[in-house]
Amino acid sequence: MTQSPFAALREQLSDAAAAFAGTPGALSGILSGMVDDVDRALGEQLEIFPVCHHSPGSALAMARRLRDKQPEVIYLELCEDLRPVLDELRNCRLPVSLQAFATELDGFPDAWGPLSVVAPITEASAEYQAIAYALDTPGVELVLVDRSSDHVFQWLPQERPDQPADTVGMEIGDLRPRFAELEEHLLHHGKVRHWSEWWDQYVEQPLAGADYDTYRQVMVLIGSLFRRLGPDDAGRLARDEDRERYMWTRMREHLATSGADPERCLYVCGAFHAASRVEQFGLAAERTEFAITPRTATTWLYGIVPASHSAIEEQFGLAGGSVSIAAATFAKAVSRGGVKPYQLKEHASKRPARARKAASPVRREPLADRLSGFLSRPPVLDELDEAELLGWSVDIVRLARRNGYLASTADAIAVFETSILLAGMRNRARPTPYDFQDAAVTCIEKDTVPGRRDVRRLCEILLGGDRIGEVGYTAMPPLAQDVYDRLAPLGFDLKKRAVHRALLDLNADPALAPCSHLLWILHRLLPDGAVRPIMGSRRLGERSVQESWDLALGHHQRALIELGYEGVTVEQVLEQRLRRRVWDPKATAAVALEAVEDAIVFLGSRRLTEELGARAVELLAAERTVDDAPDVLRGIRRLLAHYRATEPALPDWCERFVTTGYAHYCTLLPSAFVAEDIGVRQVAAMLGFLSSMEGLALSLGCDRAQLELAVRQSHPETPGKVALLWGAQFRLGVLPLAELRERCDELLANPLVIPSFPQYISGFVQALEPAPALTPFVVEVISNAFARLPDEVLLPWLPMLITTLRQEAPELVPVLVREAGRTFPGTLAAVDAWVPPWTARPAQRAEARPVVAGGPVAELLAAHPAAIDAVAALLGCDGGWQPLGQAVPSGSGPAGALLTRHPATVTAVAELLGGGATS
Repeated sequence: MTQSPFAALREQLSDAAAAFAGTPGALSGILSGMVDDVDRALGEQLEIFPVCHHSPGSALAMARRLRDKQPEVIYLELCEDLRPVLDELRNCRLPVSLQAFATELDGFPDAWGPLSVVAPITEASAEYQAIAYALDTPGVELVLVDRSSDHVFQWLPQERPDQPADTVGMEIGDLRPRFAELEEHLLHHGKVRHWSEWWDQYVEQPLAGADYDTYRQVMVLIGSLFRRLGPDDAGRLARDEDRERYMWTRMREHLATSGADPERCLYVCGAFHAASRVEQFGLAAERTEFAITPRTATTWLYGIVPASHSAIEEQFGLAGGSVSIAAATFAKAVSRGGVKPYQLKEHASKRPARARKAASPVRREPLADRLSGFLSRPPVLDELDEAELLGWSVDIVRLARRNGYLASTADAIAVFETSILLAGMRNRARPTPYDFQDAAVTCIEKDTVPGRRDVRRLCEILLGGDRIGEVGYTAMPPLAQDVYDRLAPLGFDLKKRAVHRALLDLNADPALAPCSHLLWILHRLLPDGAVRPIMGSRRLGERSVQESWDLALGHHQRALIELGYEGVTVEQVLEQRLRRRVWDPKATAAVALEAVEDAIVFLGSRRLTEELGARAVELLAAERTVDDAPDVLRGIRRLLAHYRATEPALPDWCERFVTTGYAHYCTLLPSAFVAEDIGVRQVAAMLGFLSSMEGLALSLGCDRAQLELAVRQSHPETPGKVALLWGAQFRLGVLPLAELRERCDELLANPLVIPSFPQYISGFVQALEPAPALTPFVVEVISNAFARLPDEVLLPWLPMLITTLRQEAPELVPVLVREAGRTFPGTLAAVDAWVPPWTARPAQRAEARPVVAGGPVAELLAAHPAAIDAVAALLGCDGGWQPLGQAVPSGSGPAGALLTRHPATVTAVAELLGGGATS
């Protein structure tokens, strides 16, 4: 048996552990185990290429190794069902994300939906180099071997099936300590602020120019370190090992079916998985296979969506600007000329493929120890880095001056020198971009930020900025392509990341009407800001003649693409969403009415409208609460007004909704009046529904006795509901206005009721919904309160009144203001002589009063006293009738005063009924 090339390193680490710990124990086992992991991973027959996600060092090493080895099969750690969408990467501008999306779940909890898996791809990543090489090189097969998107969610813990599942981000090489104390120790002794800076300083920069063997050994060593020191929280390590067994099983299956030579294959995986201790699932024969469960019946949709550096940093918990710095590091290494990266060519499949050179036999170099020399060799600062730092210093001063900073050449020199000084203070051989950022902030920003961007943000822009990807037209789903085609008459390239102002004159150019219709649907479906109307509106019975839009579809390309996962056209997506919304278990009648309104406005489908309306009737009949009564009232009022203006007859579902709602609210009214969890606003909306729909409901067969019995059975206790009940009784004619006025006077005269009187006023204001005739009376009540209450009571009382009205009846306050404007005088001079109409008039002299004697009018009124009594009661007058033939002064009683004030009315009634003239 040949001796391992790492025997000397293993012995050296054991001696160091003994010197550090006193006795060789657990530490020695960890260090020697790390060396064993490196030895085992590099000794596999199938070559393992360890990577770290979005690492320029991994991308450079991958490009070099692909040109040297030219493998025929590349096994890539990526969800196996994402393979079909990789061919569309050539039509995109990176960074983008591969996405698997599912809304129709089968086998997963419904609360988890929608399910989403994203895998971001950047140019400075090893996976992109492997994909570009495999897709553009004839005869090379690319095989994705990681779990499918379905298995990703199958393996998630299901202890909380009622909680929505988060979007899962797939990345190749999640290389970060899982032991918080270890990460804190590394950051402290490395004199860095966050993990991204530590990785760039101590891994990326030293490995940028390292040879392939050194790169592999270092990456596997780091992966083994984090694997051995990571805690097994919630069985995460066990799931990682199952994931590794899954990938090795897929590779063995492919090798068995394709007959490929393992020496001509390359396995690209994260360094954490490269140091795996799962040996029994290697490539040797007579191994036990790992049982892979079948996928569920969930329907998965696949596509490519735009990504950005900041989105990737947010998704994977990286420091701000770290991905941009990685891209700058990769570009700097490429500019040196040491490596030529692979890039996908657009529409390469249409050009004849170049003949591939015959692959030379792969000669396996004997394994040698490169770790010892790498770990003991310090990095050096070359001249190119100094020139780069000088260019950064000059460019940041120029960029700062454009953003309002008073920077000069002296500041550029100060930034250059401070960067080198900070690197020396942190025991670094050369300044990093993070040292440069700190130096620029110190030397330029000083104490204020004159513009929108601070110096740290300017440094990120200088080093590459937040690059945002773009998905090409041919790589989009049919829905997105259809949207761009239908908006082509606007004359804008909507794929560009700009905000376009579109002006539509639908009278001058009727051909733009389809574009307007589509824009309103997109405004309904897409996030705020994607399609924003500046002028114009779209509501029931309303169409704009001129419209103005701000279109930013390029900024929201991802949201538009994700609509394509739900349907082929935006109309289909909207119809599906409306159906899902009204058939949701938590849907209410108000939600269904909103869906009906949207169906009329945006889709115009009578069949869909009838279906949603029938569902609204079902939901209303099944509701046991009245929390949404105000929304129901507003929604059905708008729909009834629309149908009465546009249709010869009401739809059947509208009639059933009115009759069902009338019976439903009559049934719930007594319990709603006394329920503590139901507010005055909801009860007022119920009464408003019963009042405004009463005529239609009675014509459709409802019985008014239901409402009268419900009001009689109601016995509220809270002040607001008591006032609301009085308003309902007034509306039904049970409570005369005079008695209602007396009750309010008694309330104002009771000191114990004064603090809660604003709630009575709120109840009266809410009663305007079912009884609009109470508006003058409410103005009277409020005026009497202001006139009678002393300042020491009124001033603490006003804030409560204002807040109560604002919270419970904001839409009814303007009605009171208009009534008050008609009641009170319009000038200040007329206020002193003004007499409120609800107060008693001054007594007039008896000789000036007309006398009403017997005659046809008196006989007519005496023969029909009930009608006059009802009118007098509504106007607040009480009194009996004098014997016929006795002269009654008009001011001697309420009835006489009423006849005296309104003689024309009585004369007109007499003439209509055939009576003679008054005397």
